[in-house]
Amino acid sequence: MEETRRAVEVAARDSYARLLAWLAARSRDVAAAEDALADAFAAALGNWPKTGIPTRPEAWLLVAARRRLIDSARHSRVRGEAVPTLLAITEDAEMEAEAVAFPDERLKLLFVCAHPAIAEADRTPLMLQTVLGLDAARVASAFLVQPAAMGQRLSRAKAKIRLAKIRFDLPEPADMPPRLAAVLDAVYAAYGSGWDDVAGADARRKGLATEAIHLGRTLVNLLPNQPESLGLLALMLHCEARREARRTPDGAYVPLSDQDPTRWSLAMIAEAEVALAAAARLGRIGRYQLEAAIQSAHAQAVTFRDKWREISSAIWRPPVVGGFGKRLGGRPRKVRPGR
Repeated sequence: MEETRRAVEVAARDSYARLLAWLAARSRDVAAAEDALADAFAAALGNWPKTGIPTRPEAWLLVAARRRLIDSARHSRVRGEAVPTLLAITEDAEMEAEAVAFPDERLKLLFVCAHPAIAEADRTPLMLQTVLGLDAARVASAFLVQPAAMGQRLSRAKAKIRLAKIRFDLPEPADMPPRLAAVLDAVYAAYGSGWDDVAGADARRKGLATEAIHLGRTLVNLLPNQPESLGLLALMLHCEARREARRTPDGAYVPLSDQDPTRWSLAMIAEAEVALAAAARLGRIGRYQLEAAIQSAHAQAVTFRDKWREISSAIWRPPVVGGFGKRLGGRPRKVRPGR
């Protein structure tokens, strides 16, 4: 049973958001997709100890959740008209389950949550919960509201998506930029939640930082001419490059000025600098670009400081008895850096 529980926890950590986005994009009902997926995880806990953990747990969960969506629609008069559509795409789930990997629909769901029909104050919280996997209590804490109040807001927003029949497609190019700010804010908030766990005690939260960077790269590929997408990616990469240097072995925080740059990821820093330079060439400055530029300057300052120390120690002559520095021609001489 313990092995099954661990397998379910890993599947939830690694695949929950992608599974939810796939199901919501096809059922067009976020709340129903959440319920079906919860039932699928519960079924896994009951079935896998008897049948064995499947080779591809996420595929098993995908099919199980799809079936529960159909069962729920059949028993609901409100959603009864959705049954033919759900039945028509059941084979979709079976085929996706057989594939090596099913499509990642999270980006579509991010832009759905940023739709103008959704109240502006609810867009980022909705994305954090449905797409990036933060529970309602953590979302409420991030926005300094009571969990119950946040739960009600999220429920209303999900109902709005269903009742307004918002399309689960990427917006047209002209409609995408107005929604982009909320999407970027949600991705950065998700990264911040993962960054908080710098000690790595919570694997799910560390994974959230990785997922945020993945979504940042996807946004850049989708919108290469949006400088703030590039700026956000550069900012996250600069921060993530220093993850391994931010804590001592006993867990104490290490400020940037005291970090060991040899523990930084040079590959991430290089990628960040390329993204930041590309954003600068577009000539439209923004918040994330400015923050990324500050991080870049800090990194360069620490690197230069350590390089300067190496140079200084190489050319500074040690003191000798009877004088400060070596005596040349009877006069004390202090060798200065740079000479």
